[in-house]
Amino acid sequence: MRIDLDIIPSYIKDNQDILDLGCGDGTLLKLLRDEKNSNGIGLENDHDKITECIEKSIAVVEFDLNKGLQQFDSNSYDIVIMTLALQAMERPDHVLDEMLRIGKECIITFPNFGHWRARLHLMLHGKMPVSDLLPYQWYDTPNIHFCTVKDFESLCVEKNISIIHKDMVSEKNVSSFLCKLHPNLFSETAIYHLTRN
Repeated sequence: MRIDLDIIPSYIKDNQDILDLGCGDGTLLKLLRDEKNSNGIGLENDHDKITECIEKSIAVVEFDLNKGLQQFDSNSYDIVIMTLALQAMERPDHVLDEMLRIGKECIITFPNFGHWRARLHLMLHGKMPVSDLLPYQWYDTPNIHFCTVKDFESLCVEKNISIIHKDMVSEKNVSSFLCKLHPNLFSETAIYHLTRN
């Protein structure tokens, strides 16, 4: 399982209502249902992933997140989650606002484009990097807003958003000490648990 999905349950209390935006195959919702007795629903637009959710008995709705979330009432969920999809949204800042309107808290994970491997690859090759975490070429990537840890934290300050927890992690053998010491340089994935001030 992805490392961000291993950490997210530690942010969540038992019996919470969860909305998972871009829920993929339902792996996280199933984990939260089984470990935290959560009541969750996923939004997804990939038909194959929707089928996988249904096979896991996960409640899922076909939905294009870029069309907005206006039909969801304010404070209708305890937590709204989005994993590794914020960078693929047309307006990630608006999605973040909506997540914190719909949920009392939100959890977001995203690939850190400030990671040293990405920087080194650009410096040495002059081309956008392709990796296990970002396996696309520049012309076919769903990622349209490249973001670093510093970029995201600046956005949180601008929007008066409080960071409850954060974890900076790397799938590769990079020590957690380095990820904490210089998160923008050493973490491959950023995990944020947020609320409004």
